[in-house]
Amino acid sequence: MMAVSVDGLYVAYGDTVAVEDVSFEVQEGEIFGLLGTNGAGKTTTVECLSGLRTPGRGHLTVFGLDASRRSSTLRELIGVQLQSSQLPDKLTVGEALRLYASFYPRPVAGSALLERLGLDGLRDACWSTLSGGQRQRLAIALALIGRPRLAILDELTTGLDPQARRETWQLIEGIRDEGVTVVLVSHFMEEAERLCDRIAVLDRGRVVAGGTPAEIVDRVIGSTERITFQIDPSADVSLGIVRDLPEVDRVLRDGLGVVVDGHGDVVLAVTAALARAGIAAHDLRVRQAALDDAFVALTATEEDHS
Repeated sequence: MMAVSVDGLYVAYGDTVAVEDVSFEVQEGEIFGLLGTNGAGKTTTVECLSGLRTPGRGHLTVFGLDASRRSSTLRELIGVQLQSSQLPDKLTVGEALRLYASFYPRPVAGSALLERLGLDGLRDACWSTLSGGQRQRLAIALALIGRPRLAILDELTTGLDPQARRETWQLIEGIRDEGVTVVLVSHFMEEAERLCDRIAVLDRGRVVAGGTPAEIVDRVIGSTERITFQIDPSADVSLGIVRDLPEVDRVLRDGLGVVVDGHGDVVLAVTAALARAGIAAHDLRVRQAALDDAFVALTATEEDHS
């Protein structure tokens, strides 16, 4: 069943267009990622989807219901964790759960959520005393307490340390395994590659790519290998000797750092060309193209390629 359908979404703030003709679909039971740089229109899109903002035009449905109508039935289907969640400093974890539970006819038992999310010992802890990871876990609990069929999680792991981020990823996978559809808003490519069944990439208010992470990488980058290395600051180097190689697709330079994307025997061709020119390549590394490479290619401005 289709969980979410967004068709021709348009939102403007005065003369500034935030979202322009955005369309995508989310299947029930999947983790769907909305990816984009800051200001790409991700948060505006999910605010419209959750009924928090009225679009200028477009049609949005959640499990067949019109999202713009903001009905009580729709509110019971959606759990939302917004990018900038904030609670009163003195509000305790237990009080927050009881408050949110009062909004729904059949809430989940708060004690069960606390135990599942590793917050059981923090029932009486105030919001102001919680760590970043604990606040994110509480945000998930508040989004789930109404037994939603759709969970919208906006920049859930921003500001978390690597360990807390991975623990949060496991929680999201657990939510999906229990049958909850997840729309995950993020600009972390590792997070999207790890969690998302399918993604849509937004750039300046438009969808510029969609599909599985692997499909997008293959479509945008192909079977590219990426070579990175540093050059000696005293060397008088022209990268034309690398750029003109038939195996090389793109060369980017940032100070002393060089990035080469290519195909075939590109590693051998580049290293041989550098050796013939007497150029020492320090800290040379090779890896296959990943989602972050495709994301950069999709969202880069003209200045980024100069």
